[in-house]
Amino acid sequence: GDGNIRYYEVSMEKPHLTYLTEYRSYNPQKGIGIMPKRGLDVSSCEIFRFYKLITTKSLIEPVSMIVPRRSESYQEDIYPPTAAAQPSLTAHEWLSGMNRGPIMMSLRPGSELLDSQTLPPERPLSNSMVQVSPQPLEPMKQPAEDGDQAPFSLLEEKLAKWTAEHHLGEKSCLTNGFDVFECSPPKTENELLQMFYRQQEEIRRLRELLIQREVQTKQLELEIKNLRMALGQL
Repeated sequence: GDGNIRYYEVSMEKPHLTYLTEYRSYNPQKGIGIMPKRGLDVSSCEIFRFYKLITTKSLIEPVSMIVPRRSESYQEDIYPPTAAAQPSLTAHEWLSGMNRGPIMMSLRPGSELLDSQTLPPERPLSNSMVQVSPQPLEPMKQPAEDGDQAPFSLLEEKLAKWTAEHHLGEKSCLTNGFDVFECSPPKTENELLQMFYRQQEEIRRLRELLIQREVQTKQLELEIKNLRMALGQL
């Protein structure tokens, strides 16, 4: 239920844990996911990106942790080698008892994969461990030609419906039934205060609407990207 994310720096020297900053939000979170290091934007010195599931709004909000540094050059000290997407072991090797460190990669743009770091020697199988032979994977069924574009058509329909619903409020800018653009100038101090509070409420509502649109747009873009990757692997 906590909506805050605290940000610390871990070092080998005392004090080993240093508080840096904190992300505060009034919306409680139901769950949170973390982007792998290789998906971060190193050009903006982004070192963490969280995806927070907001319970009250059923939305996924991206939260980035940015180091306040110049982004003209690659900051090597804040981007150590990280695990690459390629596995260092096959399923058969892992089941046979082999143990090997992950294949590392540098986050520097244009860099190649590094040598895998070897962990302790291969562990022998104990008697209590059951020998499991790898089972061949069943070939994935190819979707029908008529249904290949079905996921994209559903997303397009969802996007068109969402756009139509959210453009209804753009035809007239009303604040509690009061048009802020078609009104005479306030003549008294009381009318001026009323106008001020109405405009403040309108600004707050538009900001919330803008944030919702950004989150919805990023969520739809992520769904399209995942569908394209899934269809590309078929």
